[in-house]
Amino acid sequence: MNSADIRKKFLDFFQSKQHHIVPSAPIVVKNDPTLLFTNAGMNQFKDYFLGNRPAPWSRVVDTQKCLRVSGKHNDLEEVGVDTYHHTMFEMLGNWSFGDYFKKEAIEWSWELLTGVYGLDKDRLYVTIFEGDAGEHIEKDEEALAEWKKWIAEDRIITGNKKDNFWEMGDTGPCGPCSEIHVDCRSDEERKKINGKDLVNKDHPQVIEIWNNVFIQFNRSKDGSLEPLPAKHVDTGMGFERLVRVLQNKQSNYDTDVFSGTIAATEKLTHKKYGAGAGRPDVAFRVIADHIRAISFTIADGQLPSNTGAGYVIRRILRRAVRYYFSYLDHKSPLLYQLLPLLATQFREVFPELDKQQDFISKVIREEEEAFLRTLDTGIRRFENYIASAEKGSTLMAGDFAFELNDTYGFPLDLTQLMAVEAGWQVDTAGFAKKLGEQKKRSRAAGAMDLEDWTVLDPHAITEFVGYDSLEVRTKVVKYRKVTIRGKEGYQLVLAATPFYAESGGQAGDTGVLDFEGTTIEVTDTKKENDLVVQFTDSLPPNIGTTVVATVNLSQRRETAVHHSATHLLHSALRKVLGTHVAQRGSLVNRDELRFDFSHFAKMTAEETEAVEKMVNEKIRENIPVVIREMNKEEAMASGAMALFGEKYGDRVRVVTIDPHYSTELCGGTHVARTGELGFFRITHEAAVAAGVRRIEAVSGRAGEDHLRNAFAQLEQTRTRLRNPKDMVTAIDTLLEENAELRKKLESLEARQLLATKSELLAKQEKLGDIQFIGAVIQAQQADDLKKLCFLLKADMQRYVVVLAASIDGKAHVAVLLDESVAAAKGLEAPAIIRQQVAPLIKGGGGGQKTLATAGGQETGQLPQVIQSIRQLIS
Repeated sequence: MNSADIRKKFLDFFQSKQHHIVPSAPIVVKNDPTLLFTNAGMNQFKDYFLGNRPAPWSRVVDTQKCLRVSGKHNDLEEVGVDTYHHTMFEMLGNWSFGDYFKKEAIEWSWELLTGVYGLDKDRLYVTIFEGDAGEHIEKDEEALAEWKKWIAEDRIITGNKKDNFWEMGDTGPCGPCSEIHVDCRSDEERKKINGKDLVNKDHPQVIEIWNNVFIQFNRSKDGSLEPLPAKHVDTGMGFERLVRVLQNKQSNYDTDVFSGTIAATEKLTHKKYGAGAGRPDVAFRVIADHIRAISFTIADGQLPSNTGAGYVIRRILRRAVRYYFSYLDHKSPLLYQLLPLLATQFREVFPELDKQQDFISKVIREEEEAFLRTLDTGIRRFENYIASAEKGSTLMAGDFAFELNDTYGFPLDLTQLMAVEAGWQVDTAGFAKKLGEQKKRSRAAGAMDLEDWTVLDPHAITEFVGYDSLEVRTKVVKYRKVTIRGKEGYQLVLAATPFYAESGGQAGDTGVLDFEGTTIEVTDTKKENDLVVQFTDSLPPNIGTTVVATVNLSQRRETAVHHSATHLLHSALRKVLGTHVAQRGSLVNRDELRFDFSHFAKMTAEETEAVEKMVNEKIRENIPVVIREMNKEEAMASGAMALFGEKYGDRVRVVTIDPHYSTELCGGTHVARTGELGFFRITHEAAVAAGVRRIEAVSGRAGEDHLRNAFAQLEQTRTRLRNPKDMVTAIDTLLEENAELRKKLESLEARQLLATKSELLAKQEKLGDIQFIGAVIQAQQADDLKKLCFLLKADMQRYVVVLAASIDGKAHVAVLLDESVAAAKGLEAPAIIRQQVAPLIKGGGGGQKTLATAGGQETGQLPQVIQSIRQLIS
């Protein structure tokens, strides 16, 4: 069976057991503060397990895209080094939400593996939870009894809490689990050592293939376990491992999941993959794995960036580039060329790659090109560090290794490898210290501490009613204390809420909660999975009473204006620029809209004007905004536009503004007619990432404010120009006069520099056979020091020049070396700056081998700088 057949048989099998096939959730997680990426199949079903909302089906089956490169589940450094770890992988799963439990889950897993897939029963072992006296959890006798129906008892192994008790995190749903392991060793090896003795011992050929999790409990923050309202089944089978076993391969990378990508890489690099442990083979595996992770996350809406989830993706991409650069000797972009093959491979199960192939390819290529330039710069920086070090030094400072990592994207292992080749070592303890400090700062910047929920009504099902009502009489279902970056507040969940939670780019509602005369302010509304959470700064003393929840009407209306304007803008961009335009992100609040879209060129003034004109025409037509709820399949068949990376349920809202102009799936709030927008104006357009442009715009009340401010500035300008008849001509005249004055000033400055040059040449010293000029001079700007260095260079031989100046209260220094002096003395200008200058002036700098500059705080130390370098030269 090929991999596509194996996946299909899994889905078909459980469909025959009355499971509903659901699509994979996006790999990029939204509305869950605990996750950056989907890292397990259960993520999208979390609310069902917690009882926050009912599951639409009692049984489902899926294959879920997962990514494990951050937090508790982080396999990145193992990927490629061994043959079975991955960043992005598929998790096949069957699920029961309060329906069947251990009996059916165990029976069906055995039937599928041995009956459908035909695995040798004698190669299979299973594990069950042995219990934990410390936590008062009993042995899973129920699972043991069920397994004894299908497999010999001597092939059933008891496991501890680490291996056989599954937990979502420090808190949340959990329960005992039962793993299925397969022994892939040869018959000869199996005779020597019983496979039972190798289960969960990290043997590369005796591996876990499936995990049946029986979710029975919820873990509270204090560590206690509470029974869940209903028992659930959550199973996960690693697709890549399953294919490896069924195709009788010794490595996941030898299966057809990866073999095509590896073959394409061989062709592009003119290198051969030998299925060994050497660095080149590791590079092939890293590339085959990482291109999947990069491509699917970009397809789901996460672009590489310098923060958060975007930084994780950039790090994965750079790790792949580093491997082909260093170990396959390939110095030009490679990854983007693998995308067509990947898109074809996953077309049937994950069509998003195929649909966005051009966009994803261009984003990856630009990222590769940027890092290849940085990689080259970083390598030169590394070489300069070695060359300028004191003689006899062989230990690279951890600070410098961290700089390479943080500034140039060099992983520590790359720096270590380069250091070994140069006969050096890296101060890894110093590196770890700097990295720890950075992580501590990062955690402090986004730290959120959540207490356990205080539940007032454990049976309530929460409901959002804010499309139809902006005020509702309701009650608090549960609440908890939250501390965000040191500020304490509270989160409340209402049985029925009119507050729209931040979602789809639209800002969350604010408003008030009236507890029978006690009023508190709702400062924000967000989603936690599908749970609507209201943020407040305080709690009322009578929180259990009836509450009247009221939305801030003006904010809701003005936000709705910008959301409807976003739909008009999206369609106008597609008509003006082309149908390749797709939304890549948005921000909608009462003050503005921000719209990110795929496009690879700056918009011209004519294109911007055409988009504005089209949107304003639609506003003047006062078109009704029609919102309907329907099945997703019906909506897609009607031509409604869906956004890549969004998770849609079976029922969706379709927003139509003229069926021939704009029809989109959207859960946001909107105006009744386009005329309510009044006016639309683009205020800014720029690039925000590779292949992504951003438009900022205003409409409605914010549009009026923008025009009012623009006309006020125009009048102020007119007044300052003394009310000319033609303002453009008046401004042109000012600019011409300014240009003439600048030329005269530059001429005077040049003459002054020549005069200073003459004075300095007259004061030069002889230090042996070296001409030395060291002086604190008067200068208007830091660049004057470099200009003077170049002027002096023309009239000197075997020279060292040190010029210093105090400019606007800051110390500035320039150091110029003749190449012959640098070679004879073993000196470089950046090293002199780092060792002789920076400590004295409390600053830093750098530059080229023979010319470097520095800036700092201590202007009083400038004479000492010159004396220090004079002594060094002497």
